[in-house]
Amino acid sequence: MIIQVTDLSIEDRLPWEQLYRAYADFYEVPMTPEILDRVWEWIFATDYPFYALMAKTESGEALGMMHYREMPSPLRGAKAGFLDDLYVLPAFRGRGGVQALFKKLKQVAKSEGWPFVRWITAENNYRGRAVYDKVAERTQWLTYQMNS
Repeated sequence: MIIQVTDLSIEDRLPWEQLYRAYADFYEVPMTPEILDRVWEWIFATDYPFYALMAKTESGEALGMMHYREMPSPLRGAKAGFLDDLYVLPAFRGRGGVQALFKKLKQVAKSEGWPFVRWITAENNYRGRAVYDKVAERTQWLTYQMNS
């Protein structure tokens, strides 16, 4: 199967929304039209460093998506990348979609001069973690969250 990964385009709204809803369902996070609209606006805002990639089959069927952004790395005095969301439809898992998305993200990171791209995942995301162990190095850092 040939997989093409491109920046998200305005014409991709419906397949992106379907993928993002499935991603939210996977993490059991409620998704609303307001959230979808806000994230869509972030992706296309020219003054906001938030981006999206979409993976499609050779026939144009959307099979996966990835959201990422630029973030400061103060200890390095540089900007780096942060991967927020990654989702591939279950029917396409194990067929190269995730690897194609990561390959494109690595190209973006290199062109932006980011020394790394960082992300977090759920402890019980075993299938995802198996892939991440192949494409990246697990860090020593634990994640905490303080709610306001």
